[in-house]
Amino acid sequence: MARKVIALLGSPLTEGNTARLLDEAIRGAEDAGCEVEKIVVAHLDFAPCMEIFYCVENETCQIRDEMIEIYDKFREMDSLIIATPVMTMGIPGKLKSFMDRFQVFYMAKYYRKEPLISPEQRKRRRMLFLSIAGMNLPTVFDGAKVTARAFGEIIDCPYWDEVLQNDMDTVRDIRTRPEVMEAAYRKGHELGQLLA
Repeated sequence: MARKVIALLGSPLTEGNTARLLDEAIRGAEDAGCEVEKIVVAHLDFAPCMEIFYCVENETCQIRDEMIEIYDKFREMDSLIIATPVMTMGIPGKLKSFMDRFQVFYMAKYYRKEPLISPEQRKRRRMLFLSIAGMNLPTVFDGAKVTARAFGEIIDCPYWDEVLQNDMDTVRDIRTRPEVMEAAYRKGHELGQLLA
């Protein structure tokens, strides 16, 4: 049975540079035999976490929206690819709100000590992080990477590897950096092979 990978696009631009990078990683994972579901976070209809803390005692969220279905997908997936641009030295707001809604996983793991992901699942799950940034600064990815790592720990899908490209204000089109596109494909393929 094919391993399931979720690919999150954190940019609202489905034909932009971040999406192109993600598509290469998806192609690599699919070529390695994985079934990949791409989710464009900006197109989802969900509310931000209201910190109601209903999930302290329950495995569900009191806010009934598209996230309820997403939780099931994240429990069943074998690995995750996140692709996002850097905005204000971090990740875009909609993607951050998406991650914040995983309070359900956080409370299960850290408060109730009953993680929604088994130790066996965690051993095989990995996160591949892809990101672009407009600025050419040595620390431009630091905030986004810290957030991705924290999210990975909450959902028991640890940060595994990354493909990063800064200075996009100068580069403009990621396709002019074939080595970066190839790295995304290669890492996606490697992720898929590790799941086999």
